[in-house]
Amino acid sequence: MASSLGSNASLSNQKTIPSESSQAKKLQYSEEETFYMNCRAAYLAVFKSSLENIKSKEQLCLVLQQAGRNPSQKTVNKYWTPQTSTLNFDDFCGILKKEKPATKTELLKAFLKIDTNNDGYILHTELYKILTTRGEKMTVEEVNAITKLADVNSNGKLDYNKFCKLYMTTNEQCRKTALEKLEVDSRLRRQQFGSQVETSERATSVSKPSRTPRKTDKSAPKRGNGKTSSRPSSAQSYKASISSSIIMGTSNNTDSELIEPNTVKDWQCAQSKGCFYLEEDGEIINHKYRLYLPQRSTVYITIKPLNLSQLEGKASPWLSVDTALYVLKENESQEDLQLVSFTEVRNKEMFMWKGELGSGIYWLIPFTTGCRLKKIKKQITGEAKLVYRDEDGELALTKAFGAALSDIFEMIDLDGNGLLSMEEYNFFELRTSGEKCDEEAWAVCRENFDTKKNELTRQGFMDLNLMEANDREGDPSDLWITLLSLGYNKALEMTEACPFVIDIYAEKCKPRIKAVYLEEGGRQLNRAICKSVVTKGDAKVLDSGETIIVYTYKSDTRITSIIENKSENKVVIHVSNEDSKNCVNNRGLNIFAVEVASKSMMVSQHVMPLDEQEEWMYNCVHSLLP
Repeated sequence: MASSLGSNASLSNQKTIPSESSQAKKLQYSEEETFYMNCRAAYLAVFKSSLENIKSKEQLCLVLQQAGRNPSQKTVNKYWTPQTSTLNFDDFCGILKKEKPATKTELLKAFLKIDTNNDGYILHTELYKILTTRGEKMTVEEVNAITKLADVNSNGKLDYNKFCKLYMTTNEQCRKTALEKLEVDSRLRRQQFGSQVETSERATSVSKPSRTPRKTDKSAPKRGNGKTSSRPSSAQSYKASISSSIIMGTSNNTDSELIEPNTVKDWQCAQSKGCFYLEEDGEIINHKYRLYLPQRSTVYITIKPLNLSQLEGKASPWLSVDTALYVLKENESQEDLQLVSFTEVRNKEMFMWKGELGSGIYWLIPFTTGCRLKKIKKQITGEAKLVYRDEDGELALTKAFGAALSDIFEMIDLDGNGLLSMEEYNFFELRTSGEKCDEEAWAVCRENFDTKKNELTRQGFMDLNLMEANDREGDPSDLWITLLSLGYNKALEMTEACPFVIDIYAEKCKPRIKAVYLEEGGRQLNRAICKSVVTKGDAKVLDSGETIIVYTYKSDTRITSIIENKSENKVVIHVSNEDSKNCVNNRGLNIFAVEVASKSMMVSQHVMPLDEQEEWMYNCVHSLLP
């Protein structure tokens, strides 16, 4: 049924904070494992492997139905947009977290609102009228599918009590069928491997650099991890396991001695701003930059969150979001990029790198782990007011909305000159509407709003948004679309974005930096992260054949683990952080599993301290599943 028949019940949030009792911890992990087992069962009921992608709306609808959902066409369209070409297993898990199954009580409550006679029946004519015109509108074909069900329809009426029972039974049967199919596959696999193990898995994007380990610890394969697990007893056996334990002190926020500030005050500098934006599916997109150096020079590169707070002594809430910048050298093409280094040294919220770069073109790819920039459910008691009518009846911006627009102007003014060029404005348009402003439209904009040097002023930007409200006669709907896409919530708090600023200092030449794209990190960033961890991290061999290697890199503020699979077959790795203390990871789960394709390398997880003022302990067990 469409969501117009009632909102779905919410699942309890999974927390990464250690539970106060072992019993509560076991219950939490059981819920996590159950959720991902159901995800995997539904996915593998349609596909042969969780590495396969969903390639059409029809496949998305089918796999959602296998998970006990009954999505309307509008729901499917929400996740399969004109820009969508594929969705992976991670995307599917994210959708299931949002599209939770409706309960029978919720369905009945929604039908009772429609049943004006309160007799337990709804006329088909009324059902068509309501379901095709209200809320999340259904198509005629979708309503026909309901009215043609013989067991719940007679004499042109729907017995909605019977329908709700059938709906819940059908959804549960789909879920059970998928789990039963998974169990059959599990028994076959256990027969093949002589093992009792089966677990959930979570796929992620795979990149394929080939590196040999810099240093290797050939840990002996062992059975399990030697402790009681919160997983069912049928999932206790592993082919091999390795454990990594690192005790970290409080984060060091003292000034770095990487370079004295007065050393670079006479160097030539280039600066650009940008932003990390959190997508609905949990992915993070951000600006990417091209750097040009006309000659070889020592350079000093920094990145830090941009503090937009206008109140003295008050920091912007996103300053705790971690940032990093990967420097890649362009060789023959944009596809052929070679990792040079990344900002590794910290000075408070700033990360930096100093080194020598030859002349040529470099790519700067910002990165945040996702440990702190993530979806957070917050109860908003009321919607902030954006516009009001003054004494003359004219629309005006509220003070709070005006302040938010001023901050947005600071974010999208990438070069920091106090004006918006057409190029800067188009990054804003691409983020908020998905379209670009052409030369003709920009000319109209310059004619109607305050500009300077053919660029839009802050006041012009304010007036442009006010005009949008006037065009809608005060309806703030379009304004909210803009705000939500830029990371604001309905209380006008920026909770799902992190603006940042990059500074490039060069000793012998004038560097030039230009924002080129606004997109996900993609394959180049994944390769850079993997290569940096392989180069700087410790390596441990997971299997006796020395084909599965786990690399662990640590800095003062984060720990990243990479899994390399050199074998000819895909592998599934179970990851447990049960014994970690004061830690948060980018996956949002303390126990999960990942599938690694053959001859490939991928990120297992990023981990950071939950409270930087307290000691934190990383204790992770990677186990190879048969």
